[in-house]
Amino acid sequence: MASRKGKILIVDDNAGIRQALKILLPMHFQEVETIPSPSTLVATLERFRPDVILLDMNFHTDINTGNEGLYWAGELKKMAPEVEVVLFTAYADIQLAVEGMKRGAFDFIVKPWDNEKLVSTLTAARDKARKALGRDSRPGAGATGTSAAEMPGDAAPGPAGSFLYWGTSRTMTAIRNTVRKIAPTDATVLITGENGTGKDVLAREIHAASLRSEKPMVAVDAGAITETLFESELFGHVKGAFTDAHTDHAGKFEQADGGTLFLDEIGNIPLHLQAKLLRAIQNRSVVRVGGTKAIPVNIRLICATNMDLDALVREGRFREDLYYRINTVHIALPPLRERKGDIVPLAERFLLQFAEKYHRSLEGMDESARKALEEGWWSGNIRELQNVMEKAVILSESKTLSAKDLDDRTGPGDLRRPRADRGDLAQNEEQLVKEALQRHAGNISAAAKALGISRPTLYAKLKKYGL
Repeated sequence: MASRKGKILIVDDNAGIRQALKILLPMHFQEVETIPSPSTLVATLERFRPDVILLDMNFHTDINTGNEGLYWAGELKKMAPEVEVVLFTAYADIQLAVEGMKRGAFDFIVKPWDNEKLVSTLTAARDKARKALGRDSRPGAGATGTSAAEMPGDAAPGPAGSFLYWGTSRTMTAIRNTVRKIAPTDATVLITGENGTGKDVLAREIHAASLRSEKPMVAVDAGAITETLFESELFGHVKGAFTDAHTDHAGKFEQADGGTLFLDEIGNIPLHLQAKLLRAIQNRSVVRVGGTKAIPVNIRLICATNMDLDALVREGRFREDLYYRINTVHIALPPLRERKGDIVPLAERFLLQFAEKYHRSLEGMDESARKALEEGWWSGNIRELQNVMEKAVILSESKTLSAKDLDDRTGPGDLRRPRADRGDLAQNEEQLVKEALQRHAGNISAAAKALGISRPTLYAKLKKYGL
């Protein structure tokens, strides 16, 4: 059955509804899983890795506001933006539907449902998710459009179909050997490198190869959390702790219990909040905001930053004791320009991925394109290369990409010029942010994508530099 593909997760507290969908949906999905509440949602997401989640809006019989569903819709899109979320509610509230869409939901279904409409919506969401990941390009294909079996030794499958391309450089070979040694341990890992080098992908690779792989990996963009919500987001809060605390909330430390906690952009945490983070890491326990009980957490900690923490410690902007606590094993990812032999193979994988995604018949790249790629400075690293290849595939009018198809900036040779002085990226961060905003006429989403960071992270950087 050609249309019977993909995975769907149903989150609904009504046993009758779960049973009915368990009968209906296997005719259209390869795998169907149900859970009665969001309490195990994070762990199930990491283990099951669905394409679509059908999410109920209410999980308490005395609460019909839909706020719990809206909260989890937003959280799911943060944790797994590639997964499509369809909201499920008994209350046909247009405003609620609009709010759900704003938070990233694919669509909205009202109970009681029409089977044809339900199936049509869910399969459309599935198809969108699978196309975005390249899962339908051919059997066994991953996000790059190339199966793991076709790339022995070069790539390893990551969560949700992503791949970490190791390449052939001496530096990446050494990193791969390090990962093999440390992955089965609980050693704390600090990953450093410029934006776009794949720090988050490497973190997931370590988790996937660890003894905790069946448990969740919870990722937190530490630089995007506002100071007022820092403790609540990381450590949780109890009901009544503050005005909007209507229920108890487990923070990221608790959500990662038994698995891995990945703290990205850790260098952006304000100094006065670092002490609270250090205490939780040292004690392996948290106290929820408004609570008094210490809750033990069993986590493996991985941190990442594009900043020079040694310099921040010397300047008094990062606690030395916290630095040593998170730096048991340090992995420094090299910038793409130091992996010249890997640039063209990576570009070819992106070309295949986007040609399939946009249904373009492309035969490859000519020598001028290969030379331009290898000579590029690639300030944005792998993410920039990906964006350049996507645009080239979309706009190219020929069967073979040439150098002129790859230049996404102002004129010939721009690929060979750095966007800022060729110093350490952390020192040039403000300039890079300014130039990204200028290139994209102040469009935050486009600038964030070009820099390889999230919108909240970019907002945090704008605030940091007073832009």
